[in-house]
Amino acid sequence: MKKSEIKFQVELDDKSLPKAITWDASDKEGEGMESTKSISLNVWDNLNHSTLRIDLWTEEMSVVEMKRFYIDILGGMAQTILNSTGDEYMAEEIKELCDRLVIHVNEENKKS
Repeated sequence: MKKSEIKFQVELDDKSLPKAITWDASDKEGEGMESTKSISLNVWDNLNHSTLRIDLWTEEMSVVEMKRFYIDILGGMAQTILNSTGDEYMAEEIKELCDRLVIHVNEENKKS
């Protein structure tokens, strides 16, 4: 059976806040650790039937990038819901939310 590994390394400052985040995966293109500004990891807890979350970002991540990051995450979830469950209604509702959020972020950026 094939196995795949994903690895994250987080460098913390003196206040234990993420200063640098790097990652690697055995199946990714390219070799070696790559830098990123943010990660969002969700794990289903079978025992408690709930989701465990880890959200980390560096101070280099701008507010606009953070908002776009989460819009992209939601959009990906919409596609995953459709692919895994066939629930077109739920997928479309999430996509429509993403469309509204993009408009919101773009309007906010115009004001700045």
